[in-house]
Amino acid sequence: MPAPRFGRHCYFSEGAVVVGDVEMGDDCTVWFNAVVRGDVHFIRIGNRTNIQENSCLHTLNGKAPIIIGDDVTVGHSVTLHGCEIKSGALIGMGATVLDFAEVGEGAIVAAGALVLSHTKIGAGELWGGVPAKFIKKVDPEQAATLNQTYARHYIEYSDWYREADRDARNTQQVTISEDYVAY
Repeated sequence: MPAPRFGRHCYFSEGAVVVGDVEMGDDCTVWFNAVVRGDVHFIRIGNRTNIQENSCLHTLNGKAPIIIGDDVTVGHSVTLHGCEIKSGALIGMGATVLDFAEVGEGAIVAAGALVLSHTKIGAGELWGGVPAKFIKKVDPEQAATLNQTYARHYIEYSDWYREADRDARNTQQVTISEDYVAY
């Protein structure tokens, strides 16, 4: 199984687990207790994507990888399994997106939603509920601004943790992609 590969300026909080055939672009963040598990198929993550606390990303053995674009926010406690999330999308807290589902560019999956296998969410659409259903189109400019703002905020938050780590009095340590050593 290949070791994970990371771009520049990535950040991994304590307890974050990234294993297997995982490739991330620049400025990605993986927060406390999130799991990115590319052991049975590959995971590709673009630039400036944030995977928030307690989220779980996994694939369908040999059949469905995870592909995530740029500037994607994966909210707290999200489950992504063998799906594709296009650039600028936002996956709300506690949502689940299942095998072969696609979330379009700039789309929003509401908090707590369950996106069933093979569901196709179009660009700029808001979906919510259990199972998730189309709610409305979102203003593309508003969605882009919102999602790019989240992406920037999580890069900024990671910089706060990096700065705190430089303080010798701080006992919490962080891992950054520049320090990662594949075994």
